[in-house]
Order: sequence, then C-alpha cells, then structure tokens
Amino acid sequence: MSATLVLGGARSGKSAYAERMAQASNKEVVYVATSRAGDAEMAARIAHHREQRPGHWRTVEEELALASVLRAHCAPQRLVLVDCLTLWLSNLMFCDGRAWPEVGEVTLPERFHQERAALLELLDGGAAGDIVFVSNEVGMGIVPWGAVSRCFADEAGRLNQAVAARADHAVFVAAGLPLVLKGSAC
Repeated sequence: MSATLVLGGARSGKSAYAERMAQASNKEVVYVATSRAGDAEMAARIAHHREQRPGHWRTVEEELALASVLRAHCAPQRLVLVDCLTLWLSNLMFCDGRAWPEVGEVTLPERFHQERAALLELLDGGAAGDIVFVSNEVGMGIVPWGAVSRCFADEAGRLNQAVAARADHAVFVAAGLPLVLKGSAC
C-alpha cells in the first residue's frame, strides 16, 4: 500500500492534482466522496464534481464510515481517492444532530472518535492498493471565532498531522502548484 496526502486551501487545485495522480496511475480508480448535499449550492457543487470525473471511475459516496469503505475497496491494482478528509471530519462532528454551544467546551460525538481511530488503524495496518487523501489545510489563517469553529480547525490539523505521519507521500498544493512535503513527487 502507498498512501498520499494532498493538502491545500480552498480552490487551491488540490482535488484536480489528486485526480491527475489517479488518472496517471493507470489503475482502476474508486472515488470516495465524503460530501453531503445540505443545501442547493452544495448539491450543485457535488453535481459539478461528478460531471468532471471520468465515467469509468467508480464513485462511492460515504459520509461517515470511511475506514469500512477503504477496507472494502482497497485492492492491489486499484487506487482509492478520498475527497475529502475535512468534509468527512465535519460530518463526524455533527453526526449526532446535537446543538452546539456558542461558547464553552465542545464535546465530540463518540462516533467521531471511533471512526477517526478506525481510519488511523487501517493506515497503521496497511491496506492493499494505493490511497490518495485530499484534505484542506485550515490552519494558515486567523484563529476562528467560536468554540465549534476552533474545535474543527484543531481537529482538522490533528487529523492532517496523523495522516501525514502515516503517509508515504504528502503534497501541498497552492495556486495549482504542488510542493512535495514528504516522499517523492507523485
């Protein structure tokens, strides 16, 4: 197994870069979409992404159980592209439908901890085939206002660090240009 983390800001070109990697691999591609269409604008974004992907790629939509999907779809001659970890993280933070406090301590749902641990355990144990993770780098701006936003930024940073530590390659994309952080150029 080879794992690659592709990081970048909003509209940095990270997804396009990861998709070019997948296309160049000459492997069967399974695209794992973690987004949920919570409103019309997001539904339009999802539809646009679907239209952009090659028709022969298999798409699996999964908002929460990422490790289970990876276990089911990773194979030696297959590349699984996960887009994106930060949407998945957000889904997990809000998976139990709770009302979040404006101020004060934020307590994450138990499923958040279970699914995060399952993903990292999968990466520690190795999976057949290649995995490319796309994730947002959210820690380069100001500290967010509000406990929930700070919690998200903290957890996204921790997740990116944990995945990068386990990945063979890490690439930061800005303005569509890749900067290799770990491993060789992909």
